Amino acid sequence: MNDEQRRSAFERARSVKDAHESELMAKANVVGVGVGLRKRGGAHTDDVALVVLVREKVPRSALAPEDIIPSEINGMPVDVQEVGEISAL
Repeated sequence: MNDEQRRSAFERARSVKDAHESELMAKANVVGVGVGLRKRGGAHTDDVALVVLVREKVPRSALAPEDIIPSEINGMPVDVQEVGEISAL
Protein backbone atom coordinates (compact mmCIF):
# COMPACT_ATOMS: atom_id res chain seq x y z
CA MET A 1 0.00 0.00 0.00
CA ASN A 2 1.50 3.34 -1.01
CA ASP A 3 1.20 6.53 1.04
CA GLU A 4 -1.79 7.86 -0.91
CA GLN A 5 -3.68 4.58 -0.54
CA ARG A 6 -2.91 4.46 3.18
CA ARG A 7 -4.04 8.09 3.64
CA SER A 8 -7.26 7.32 1.76
CA ALA A 9 -7.87 4.20 3.87
CA PHE A 10 -7.43 6.18 7.10
CA GLU A 11 -9.82 8.90 5.87
CA ARG A 12 -12.42 6.26 4.98
CA ALA A 13 -11.96 4.58 8.37
CA ARG A 14 -12.44 7.92 10.17
CA SER A 15 -15.65 8.48 8.22
CA VAL A 16 -16.97 5.03 9.20
CA LYS A 17 -15.95 5.67 12.82
CA ASP A 18 -17.78 8.99 12.90
CA ALA A 19 -20.92 7.39 11.49
CA HIS A 20 -20.98 4.35 13.80
CA GLU A 21 -19.14 5.28 17.00
CA SER A 22 -22.23 5.90 19.13
CA GLU A 23 -23.85 2.57 18.22
CA LEU A 24 -20.60 0.70 18.92
CA MET A 25 -20.09 2.49 22.26
CA ALA A 26 -23.60 1.39 23.30
CA LYS A 27 -22.60 -2.27 23.10
CA ALA A 28 -21.73 -4.11 26.31
CA ASN A 29 -18.00 -4.33 27.11
CA VAL A 30 -16.97 -1.60 24.61
CA VAL A 31 -14.77 1.13 26.13
CA GLY A 32 -13.57 2.95 23.02
CA VAL A 33 -13.59 3.22 19.23
CA GLY A 34 -10.72 4.42 17.08
CA VAL A 35 -8.91 4.05 13.79
CA GLY A 36 -5.63 2.19 13.47
CA LEU A 37 -3.81 -0.82 12.14
CA ARG A 38 -5.28 -4.28 12.60
CA LYS A 39 -3.49 -6.57 15.05
CA ARG A 40 -2.91 -10.27 14.35
CA GLY A 41 -1.12 -12.47 16.85
CA GLY A 42 -0.19 -9.42 18.92
CA ALA A 43 1.56 -7.66 16.04
CA HIS A 44 0.28 -4.81 13.89
CA THR A 45 -0.38 -5.51 10.21
CA ASP A 46 -0.51 -3.00 7.36
CA ASP A 47 -4.33 -3.21 7.24
CA VAL A 48 -6.19 -0.04 8.24
CA ALA A 49 -9.21 -0.89 10.39
CA LEU A 50 -11.87 0.49 12.66
CA VAL A 51 -10.55 -0.49 16.10
CA VAL A 52 -13.09 -1.33 18.81
CA LEU A 53 -11.60 -1.45 22.30
CA VAL A 54 -13.20 -3.85 24.79
CA ARG A 55 -12.58 -4.58 28.47
CA GLU A 56 -12.33 -8.29 27.76
CA LYS A 57 -12.69 -10.42 24.64
CA VAL A 58 -15.46 -12.96 25.13
CA PRO A 59 -16.73 -15.71 22.84
CA ARG A 60 -19.36 -14.59 20.34
CA SER A 61 -21.71 -17.23 21.80
CA ALA A 62 -21.57 -15.47 25.20
CA LEU A 63 -22.82 -12.14 23.78
CA ALA A 64 -26.39 -10.96 23.35
CA PRO A 65 -27.18 -10.52 19.63
CA GLU A 66 -27.27 -6.73 19.99
CA ASP A 67 -23.77 -6.72 21.54
CA ILE A 68 -22.01 -8.63 18.76
CA ILE A 69 -19.47 -6.44 16.99
CA PRO A 70 -19.47 -7.00 13.22
CA SER A 71 -16.23 -8.00 11.50
CA GLU A 72 -16.82 -5.30 8.91
CA ILE A 73 -18.81 -2.06 8.71
CA ASN A 74 -19.44 -0.36 5.36
CA GLY A 75 -16.62 -2.40 3.83
CA MET A 76 -14.12 -1.34 6.53
CA PRO A 77 -12.55 -4.17 8.57
CA VAL A 78 -13.25 -4.05 12.30
CA ASP A 79 -10.57 -5.17 14.75
CA VAL A 80 -11.64 -5.87 18.34
CA GLN A 81 -8.78 -5.28 20.78
CA GLU A 82 -8.84 -6.12 24.48
CA VAL A 83 -7.56 -3.25 26.65
CA GLY A 84 -8.96 -3.98 30.10
CA GLU A 85 -10.62 -1.41 32.31
CA ILE A 86 -9.92 2.21 31.43
CA SER A 87 -10.02 4.86 34.16
CA ALA A 88 -8.84 8.41 34.63
CA LEU A 89 -5.84 8.93 36.89
